[in-house]
Amino acid sequence: MAAFDLITKDDLEKFKVDLFAELRRPSYKLNKKEEQKEWIKSYEVRALLNISAGTLATLRRNGTLHFSKIGGLLYYKHDDIVKLLEGASS
Repeated sequence: MAAFDLITKDDLEKFKVDLFAELRRPSYKLNKKEEQKEWIKSYEVRALLNISAGTLATLRRNGTLHFSKIGGLLYYKHDDIVKLLEGASS
């Protein structure tokens, strides 16, 4: 005999909330290699890490996050951001 599990509307609603929460996580976006650029601009880093411009400046100043300046723009390596996140979650 086969066992059946009933899925309610509440179950589906909880699944939807959990799924969207997972998709919004910065690490989810960072692990999508096929569409990820090697170098990321400051505004993109702030959005991924959900931090302010001041916090990003502090990470640069204390050497936590390396960057390159080209013209007037600051760029950050994708791999460095992933390492920062992995270090924070350990």
